[in-house]
Amino acid sequence: MRQILLDTETTGFDPKTGDRIIEIGAVELVKRKLTHNNYHQYIQPERDVPQDAIDVHGITNEFLKDKPVFAQVVDDFMNFVAGAELIIHNAPFDVGFINHELSMLPDNKWGTIEAHCQITDSLKMARKAYPGQRNSLDALCKRFDIDNSNRTLHGALLDSEILADVYLAMTGGQTDLMLMNEDPNAKLDQQANLSQQRAPLKVLRASEAELEAHASKLAAISKKCDRTIQW
Repeated sequence: MRQILLDTETTGFDPKTGDRIIEIGAVELVKRKLTHNNYHQYIQPERDVPQDAIDVHGITNEFLKDKPVFAQVVDDFMNFVAGAELIIHNAPFDVGFINHELSMLPDNKWGTIEAHCQITDSLKMARKAYPGQRNSLDALCKRFDIDNSNRTLHGALLDSEILADVYLAMTGGQTDLMLMNEDPNAKLDQQANLSQQRAPLKVLRASEAELEAHASKLAAISKKCDRTIQW
């Protein structure tokens, strides 16, 4: 089971008015364990980044000047996410931007992101689990006691890493704490050794008086419900 926690930073709120993606961050989970096989890319949006957006994420026009455009990185990005479950906080926002970028390619061989990935909205999950409460990433970090002190500005990779911690906490934690390269047979051997070290279980048998009391009770129940009871 391959899952990818994903986040984007953009020039604004609406791709239909010309806003573009400027950063993509993605963190991979396999069997609910972090693999550290992540994806991170800054993107030249081919337009200016407004100051109000810079105030949110700190990514300036000067910084993006020499970064590749989306068309130059799209294949690497799509090959990385293809076949995975994408877990995104407020998924319609990021999916809308990614699909808009894909639609602007001269020969869009990829179509839409949904054609290659299952999309899961972690914000929708949180709202269902905690109705009427604040369910922003910061609020969920506070709820699950997750350290997000490094999040002074929004950043796609950092937010994806935080979302991974939030998602695992929200869905019950890691189900298997073995390291990715740990031998599963070693775990089975360890369990066998523990079983051998246990003392034999003591069997306590009912006395004659207890058996007679049990039979008497069953007879009384059988008479009351008008059918034979056998336990």
